[in-house]
Parts: sequence; structure tokens; C-alpha cells
Amino acid sequence: MGEGLLGAISLKIQSGAAFDTADQRAGLILLGSMLLSFGFIRFSTRMIRAEVSWWPGNVTPGGLHIHHLVFGIVLLMFSGFLSFVLQPPSPWFEILAGIFGIGAGLTLDEFALWLHLEDVYWAEEGRSSVDAVIFAAIIGGGIIIGFVPLDAGDGGSTVAIVTTVLIDLSVCAVVALKGKLSAAVIGMFIPPVAWVAAIRLARPRSWWAKRRYRPGSGKQVKAEARKIRHDRRVRRWQDLIGGAPSLPSPRPPGSGRSEE
Repeated sequence: MGEGLLGAISLKIQSGAAFDTADQRAGLILLGSMLLSFGFIRFSTRMIRAEVSWWPGNVTPGGLHIHHLVFGIVLLMFSGFLSFVLQPPSPWFEILAGIFGIGAGLTLDEFALWLHLEDVYWAEEGRSSVDAVIFAAIIGGGIIIGFVPLDAGDGGSTVAIVTTVLIDLSVCAVVALKGKLSAAVIGMFIPPVAWVAAIRLARPRSWWAKRRYRPGSGKQVKAEARKIRHDRRVRRWQDLIGGAPSLPSPRPPGSGRSEE
């Protein structure tokens, strides 16, 4: 099944020039509408948090706060159902793709809420929503412009192709064990990302670091220092895109939060 899916993606990409087919056009519309939807709803929530008087507030019928991910899920189900059942021609195919992208943007903007099952939108955990949108944009954009997960090309023998895929998977596995899950997944599409991440130091509390770096060793100290610098840079970008957290975390330290 996975082989068939990857083959279908490869066939779609190799069937013509980039962005010439209806599928690729719909993919661009979906990705663009997702980013625009996320950008608009983030702007809206920041205006609401700033208590701007002329900006509409939260949707609270009968005192119940309806989060925008509810509207996003409805749009995802609506557009997805019609796409599967009707398989409409252009331009309806592209219109449904745009609606799906809007729903995806609204839903992913509250990724942290459905991950933690708590309203952590403006807490530290809420940063993961921004990460989810960036991650989705990178993967979606990569597929649209021609990157295929674990693509070994269509040349060479079966043994060579299988060997290449196994090597790529092994490198990505090492990256994941080093606590760099984002780099591991992106590396399945863009192998050099995984190669670079694999030779760099692991995250200090990753599986790799706990078993290969002695406490107080040079590697452990460097890994801790690098994590602090990395997290500081990432937080600046997260705050710029999504707004800085302003609520205390409802989850105690060390309660299972991931490092990336």
C-alpha cells in the first residue's frame, strides 16, 4: 500500500512540468489557503487578546466558547467528503482544495489544544501549533515542487534502490533517536537535511544522549548549550509568527513534553 502511494506521488510529479496539472494547481491552492487561513486567524486571536474594541471577539453562544478548530474540522469534512464522492472537474476541484486548506489552517492553528486536550493556546505548549503549521507547509511544499519521501529514483537495479531506501531510513532513524524528529521527517523528503542532523550533537535529553553522553562530559555540556541557543532562536520566530505565550503552563515540568 505504501509502495503504491509513493509510486502514485512519483507518477504525478513526473507526468508533467511543475504546476501544470490540475492536481499540482490544487495543491498550491490548498497550501496557499492553509497559510492565509492560519495567518488571518493568528492575527484575529492576537487582536482579541489585545482587546481591540473594534475587532470581533470570540464566538460564545450561550457562554460556550467555540474554538475555531471546530469550524476547521467542519470545513475539512465538508470539502473532503465532496472531493471523494463527486471527484469534480476544474474549477470545483480547486475550489474544494481551497476550502480544505482553509479548514486545515484553522485546525492546525489549534494543534496544541487537540494534542494536549487542554486550552493551552497562549501557554508555552501552544508554541507547538506554530511548529505544526510550519512543518505541514514544508512537507506540503516539498511534495508539490517534486520531493518524494524516500525517493531512490527510477534508475538502477532493485537491489540498489532498496539499499538506498534502507540507508536513508537508517539515517533518519539515527536523527530521530537524537531527538530531532522534525529533521528526521523532513530528511525523508530531503536527505541532506537528515545527513547533517545525523552528524551533529544529539538533543541533551534524547535517547541517544542518555546512552552515549556521560553526565558532565564535554559532549553533554555542548549539547545543553546548543539546545539553549537553538530554543532561543526558535522561540523568537515562534513569538514573531504566533505571538508570545502569556498564560502559565497547566502541565507540570517533566510531564512528557517533547523537546521539538
